[in-house]
Amino acid sequence: MHQRGKWSYWHRIFGAAMLMLPLHSALAAPEDDLLAARDAFNARNIARLNQYTQKLQGHPLEAFARYWQLSLKLDEARPEEVREYFNAFGDSFLSDRLRGEWLKVLGKQQNWALFTAEYPLLLNEDGDITCHALQARLALFPADNSPLTEAKRIWFNGTDLPSSCNPLFERLVQADMLFADDVFARLRLALELGNISVARRITQYLPAKYQGDLKPLEAIADNPQRHLEQKQADLSQRGAAEMALFAVHRLARTDHTQAAAYWEKLRDRFSPEDQGYAWGQLAFHAARKHDPLAVAWFIHAKGAPLSDLQLAWQARAALRVQHWPMVLEAIEAMSPQEQRQAMWRYWKARGLKATAKPVAANEIFAVLSREHNYYGQLALEELGAVIAPPAATYKASEEEVKAIAALPGLQRALGLYRANLRGDGAREWTWNIRKFDDKQLLAAAELARRNDLYDRAINTADRTQQLHDFELRFPSPHRDVMQSYARQVNLDDAWVYGLIRQESRFVQVAKSSVGASGLMQLMPATAKWVARKMGLKGFSHGLVNELDTNVALGTYYLKHVYDSLDGSPVLATAAYNAGPGRARRWQDSKPMEGMVYIESIPFNETRDYVKKVLSNASYYASRFGEKLTSLKQRVGTIGGKRNNSANEFSGEP
Repeated sequence: MHQRGKWSYWHRIFGAAMLMLPLHSALAAPEDDLLAARDAFNARNIARLNQYTQKLQGHPLEAFARYWQLSLKLDEARPEEVREYFNAFGDSFLSDRLRGEWLKVLGKQQNWALFTAEYPLLLNEDGDITCHALQARLALFPADNSPLTEAKRIWFNGTDLPSSCNPLFERLVQADMLFADDVFARLRLALELGNISVARRITQYLPAKYQGDLKPLEAIADNPQRHLEQKQADLSQRGAAEMALFAVHRLARTDHTQAAAYWEKLRDRFSPEDQGYAWGQLAFHAARKHDPLAVAWFIHAKGAPLSDLQLAWQARAALRVQHWPMVLEAIEAMSPQEQRQAMWRYWKARGLKATAKPVAANEIFAVLSREHNYYGQLALEELGAVIAPPAATYKASEEEVKAIAALPGLQRALGLYRANLRGDGAREWTWNIRKFDDKQLLAAAELARRNDLYDRAINTADRTQQLHDFELRFPSPHRDVMQSYARQVNLDDAWVYGLIRQESRFVQVAKSSVGASGLMQLMPATAKWVARKMGLKGFSHGLVNELDTNVALGTYYLKHVYDSLDGSPVLATAAYNAGPGRARRWQDSKPMEGMVYIESIPFNETRDYVKKVLSNASYYASRFGEKLTSLKQRVGTIGGKRNNSANEFSGEP
């Protein structure tokens, strides 16, 4: 008997067979109907949306049309309607999204009984729902003060919190559980993040006696130097002291040397705790600018409660000057969660090794070496080995792939990709594989590969714990094209593949939020500049997504920055992501270990990018049967900065 939201046996068999075909075939009727339903939803044309929802009945893509229907009337929807959706489409990420949206509606309506019944079923919670949940507990159990204790933990956040948290904070004030010290602590967090409007709202929780001293807040944000040049108010007053400290660390963001000079004149008027706080801020900004003074300033901040972010930069500053005891000290002061990160386990082991504790170091390296990532490779090499050509430990069978292809959730995901709704397709795919075991993950990765969804194949195969298929983790599509263009400019094609795997995951139509396009993610200005250098006639940016054009331009540019940056794959990779001028600026005046250069790249995205590209390149080299080169050798040593390098790339994009 056919049921709404379910496929019959023959629907499933036929659908699974269709999904084994390449994804780039013409849209089928269901995908056309889905796009029409989406357009109707965006236009709030309920009659047309209902029409296309009816046409999608019984198809996995019905989940989206039904979701759009409910979204337009969620404020008035009957609980039975919403729960019917959960029952029919619990295999879609939209089910949890809808439950979250419904909980927010119920919270605003203060329908606490229904909210409390649905809340435990939510998987992906956000701050808005958390605060509604605490409100519900206070309303239903007024004698229980534990929600206020939890609300106070939420308070210590420098970002803008949802409006649903405000009633909790008011209750904290009424219960005498929110003190001036708590408000000033959150004020600092907001100011450190540069959230000035949030900081101003936070000041409203302070008693009136502080308000006058906090009036210059916005003026300091605009011009901190002007505030520091003025005769300072009575710094024994808490508000005035906080404004002076804010001016110091605000100026340090752009000129830490000048900020330190002002601070030297003021510091004796502050408590030891505030002095430690200010030195911690100055050291953090100096470390991100690679100023060796950061090490001394972190020593001045000793004893101050530094954040994990500050401690990370303390460790990086110490690495650049090879101060291994400070590296270890900073790592050991981090939160347990931060210390568990692979990078800090690796550098802790390096620090132990450098301070004559090889047994303790090797214990860490041994565990870390079993991880298939940048730090796992480096740890393996510290133990005297180099990664061997990665062999598949498991290959999914045809039966396993067909079984995975028959799942409505993955059929829905592939239908979304066919409709070019790639974001929703990725979310649907990720939701449906979240509980898969290794064999199911590899079958799903193979299904993705057969549909040319290399990004899904990579991300899915990357999740396995015991069984692995490195051909799916490191696919090599378009090998003839890649090899041809890489060899024309004398580039290592394993490096090119490693870069593309990180740039676009082999999604040919990929476009970044800043406008980079194609497999090698070329910015419009870069593509135009390279095309001119190559002498390409009739080039237009519309050609940049074409496979041959994109790879030709990308490999030429990669070779250009490689040759311009001392033949260093580290500098060239950093340059490809952040620009050659920055890559050069991050060098030291003297040579340094390549891993230290990478670890101290100021941009989080670029730092992570360089690690992954070079790690990828090592895996691709072993896959392609190239001579095994250790990752440490590949990274090498970064030479000292040249004196005449300031304007070296001034004419380049």
